[in-house]
Amino acid sequence: MDAPLFRPPDTFLGLPAGLPGPGRHVGVLGVPFDCGIHPFRVGAREGPAAVRRESRLIRRYHPLIGDANAPALLGAVDCGDVALVPANPAEAFPRIEAAARAILDAGAVPIGIGGDGAISLPLMRAAGRKHPGLVALHIDSHTDDYPADPEDRYNPTTQFTCAAEDGAIDPALSWHAGIRGFTFRAGVVQRSQALGFRVVPIEELLARGFAQTVAEFGDAAGGRPVYLCWDMDVFDPAVAPGVCTPAWGGLSAREGITLMRALAGLNIVAMDFNTVSPAQDVGGMAAHLCAHMIAEAMLLLAGRRGLLAAT
Repeated sequence: MDAPLFRPPDTFLGLPAGLPGPGRHVGVLGVPFDCGIHPFRVGAREGPAAVRRESRLIRRYHPLIGDANAPALLGAVDCGDVALVPANPAEAFPRIEAAARAILDAGAVPIGIGGDGAISLPLMRAAGRKHPGLVALHIDSHTDDYPADPEDRYNPTTQFTCAAEDGAIDPALSWHAGIRGFTFRAGVVQRSQALGFRVVPIEELLARGFAQTVAEFGDAAGGRPVYLCWDMDVFDPAVAPGVCTPAWGGLSAREGITLMRALAGLNIVAMDFNTVSPAQDVGGMAAHLCAHMIAEAMLLLAGRRGLLAAT
């Protein structure tokens, strides 16, 4: 037989496994961590495996965007998963940060796949140390900047509180966009604003339009390095049922893709996609959509580097 007898383990989009190096501008990083304390849904630690599995349904070429094979143009690689113990942030977060920093130090953009929303904090810390003046664009239905209890500082509702307090990002130029739905406590938006964040409810985002909203964010950021945090529960549960904290009235798949493409002018230096919870995912829908959004993000990065042919 001419065909190989063994197949290698799954990687995202079938990318080569390994670490970035010369000519390799993107490193996909699985972060199989969740705090294990979500009051309703647990299991986002299985998200990276589910997203990689569903990525087999994503084709590489985009005929309407220069027939681009963005992963190949970027020399993207799959770095594998961070070796960590879920639900133990004291041990896991330094390892996540170190793994992201290795990708950043190689001159590549890390694309983290979570995991619950808590994973964004160590990834932002790594990006902030590499890129001073980092600002965050947080696409989510929740602000995730609740008060951080000194006895239990790290959970999926406090990552942006910690990032602001630690100086990993500049909250005065960072935005939460897509916010909607009910909350566990009063004063959530006011707290975000007190920390310095701009809060853009989903109604405002849709009424003003993605292009105008992102242009305003870009003007405010002024070319500073941007960390993109994309929580999959910004989508409506009708298209992404398997997320940790579903909330009705979210983006459609089409709207999410349009919003992602509107980010083309931003200087995105690191990103993550989080909150896929396979145990609640119907037919792998959230994981599949997440894989598609990561492929869209790669198109974005290839365009930023001038690698896409004119159409």
